[in-house]
Amino acid sequence: MSTVIDGQWHRLDPRTIAAVSTLVMAPMVPTVGVMLLSGKVQVALITSLIWVAGGLVIAGLTAVGWWFTRYRITAERFELRRGNLTRSHRSIPRDRIRSVDLTADPGHRLFRIAVVKVGTGGQAGDGAELKLDAIARHHAETLRQELLFGDAPTVDTHRQGATEAESTLARLRPAWFGYSALTLSLVLIVWGALGSAVGSFTELLDAMGVFRAVADAATAAPVLAVGVGTAALLLVGVGGAMALSVEMWWGFRLSRERGGTLRVRRGLLTTRSISLEQRRLRGVEIAEPMLLRWAGAARLNAIATGLSRSREDHQPENKTLLPPAPRAEVDRVAAAVLREPQPPTGTPLRRHPRAALRRRTTWALGCAAPAVAAVVVLDVLGWVPTWLAVSAGGVAVLVACAFAVDAYRNLGHGLTDEYLITRSGTGVRRTAALQRSGIIGWRITRTVFQRRSGLANVTATTAAGSSCYPVKDVAVGEGLALAEQAVPNLLGPFLERH
Repeated sequence: MSTVIDGQWHRLDPRTIAAVSTLVMAPMVPTVGVMLLSGKVQVALITSLIWVAGGLVIAGLTAVGWWFTRYRITAERFELRRGNLTRSHRSIPRDRIRSVDLTADPGHRLFRIAVVKVGTGGQAGDGAELKLDAIARHHAETLRQELLFGDAPTVDTHRQGATEAESTLARLRPAWFGYSALTLSLVLIVWGALGSAVGSFTELLDAMGVFRAVADAATAAPVLAVGVGTAALLLVGVGGAMALSVEMWWGFRLSRERGGTLRVRRGLLTTRSISLEQRRLRGVEIAEPMLLRWAGAARLNAIATGLSRSREDHQPENKTLLPPAPRAEVDRVAAAVLREPQPPTGTPLRRHPRAALRRRTTWALGCAAPAVAAVVVLDVLGWVPTWLAVSAGGVAVLVACAFAVDAYRNLGHGLTDEYLITRSGTGVRRTAALQRSGIIGWRITRTVFQRRSGLANVTATTAAGSSCYPVKDVAVGEGLALAEQAVPNLLGPFLERH
């Protein structure tokens, strides 16, 4: 038996106190520095004293929590005790442990410790996961190996970084970081952070004359100032998005370990190791945001049971198996993850009736109507030239129709011996390959307008992923036949045949 799993009660690593204190105190240096540059010496001194006092209080509370937190691992159970005034004693049977994930932020990495999350594979909740924050890094890896596979790695194996039975399914290629420039969510995060920084340091920027210089430049050459400002904003957004992508995905590696467990490792400043058992996998989903789709790229997500839906700030969800990558690579990795010779996501899909196109065109024109009405009002009031109003209204209608056609072309469904494939979406096109054996029910919905068009949404329900994977706006007869063929005798007894 290893020194980790000895049936004795252990405390967390005491370096946790130093890591938390460092994380709290680190922002004080730039904050006080900005105050000093602004000439507010007294405010900087008072802020420093308050910050140090707060840091000491937090360090004390962390020390108390560390003293009263203990864990024990026996041959049968994983147990965690914590709390003084309010005590908590939680335990998980070892045969129910399905994942052991490791995380280390810069503070933890500085002191060579890591956070260990032990999950049961059940739905996210208080009883589905135990968290050790934190233990020594080498201790955490040893614990992970023994809880998942029943034996701790030797020192040589740990230094090699992988066991002989581990196989690599995908590695990061530096060229993939270029796709982050097309990831609008990352660009918006950067712009939001930039706006927050400007608001926080308004006084300093004003004292340095930045606002005055910008106002003078805009007055002297407004067109040039707008052009330069727009270009600078785009450069900052793209550069920041690439920097965020590097931090999230640096060192990415997707591998398969013993017993078919999938493991994702990634992170530059904050390292993460996420585990997923093969038997919890019910399929995969390919997500293609519009800009990435135009560049021929996509992301790969797992459809699995028991994955936590909680998400850290600015971090991908635990279901993400592959960062933005070329579509061909995504299909290859999907086949490797599912252990299929060919990717089911590459199956030719059946198109949906033309009535689905009419529905989307109606929605699109309805969305464009307010813009057209606005330019008509502006033209009537004489605030804009007629030619500009007509052009703007025409562009709005054309863009709306283009989105409608794209949304219709993205509709599709298919069926293989093992998988149901559905595809829909325009802003983000999603293609899901769901194991037919993982379908536990069907939900048929029809709006008033769908009934008039002979259409329906046929949704497969499952215990994995987002729980519902719809085949949207399919002909009623075809949708019901698809459901019956995918899972025979599940829907059939409730149908009336005409």
